[in-house]
Amino acid sequence: MKYNKFEFKVWGRYALFTDPLTGLGGENCSYHIPTYDALKGVAKSIYWKPSIIWFIDEVRVMKRIRTQTKGVKPIDMSGGNTLAYYTYLADVEYQVRAHFEFNPHRPELADDHIEEKHSNIIKRMIERGGRQDIFLGTRECQGYVAPCKFDEGDGFYDKSGELGYGLTFHGFDYPDEIGEDKLYTRFWLPKMIDGRIEFLKPEECAHRKFIRAMKPKDFAVGKNMQDVSTTETEWVQP
Repeated sequence: MKYNKFEFKVWGRYALFTDPLTGLGGENCSYHIPTYDALKGVAKSIYWKPSIIWFIDEVRVMKRIRTQTKGVKPIDMSGGNTLAYYTYLADVEYQVRAHFEFNPHRPELADDHIEEKHSNIIKRMIERGGRQDIFLGTRECQGYVAPCKFDEGDGFYDKSGELGYGLTFHGFDYPDEIGEDKLYTRFWLPKMIDGRIEFLKPEECAHRKFIRAMKPKDFAVGKNMQDVSTTETEWVQP
């Protein structure tokens, strides 16, 4: 592939990067670094179609890691609201290097494997700030994206050496991306070296946990997508 690599910056007032398996209610405390899945969500908000899969290659932490605790009232599962304290990252900015690959588990979308078409759309969407709203971990943490050159500018941790983290949430393995009717979660041991974190590809993560059985969504012409053989094809969400 020639046109499938992209660089962009994302920033916001707050971010909340957590492990979804243990962050269901109660107190939430953000990781100090963004998770692979959170950055993949940003990339998918810039542009996504079921015929492609986003991969996050690297992230660069540009600003000092700061936390801020706020009282919130999340919705209780039984109704009403509860009082909780969430610890957010404050005033964040990251440079991201990512690429997309065509999804081999969606043979019905093979006619949509038009690399230059997707690449041109992605470039325009990055310049316009994304196709959908950008969130940094959770919906209350609004984010913004813009084009950038990776490694351009000074980062707070450029000469800080190596900082290791413990077992950290990496992301989910969804059925349509792995070719199995199962949902898994992945964990890894990240290292930040001079403010940069190089992500493992999903299949390289050694720690994996089965969550539940799940079937991929079906796509059909006239139901939830247009004819992928045309250059004007767009995925339609039902």
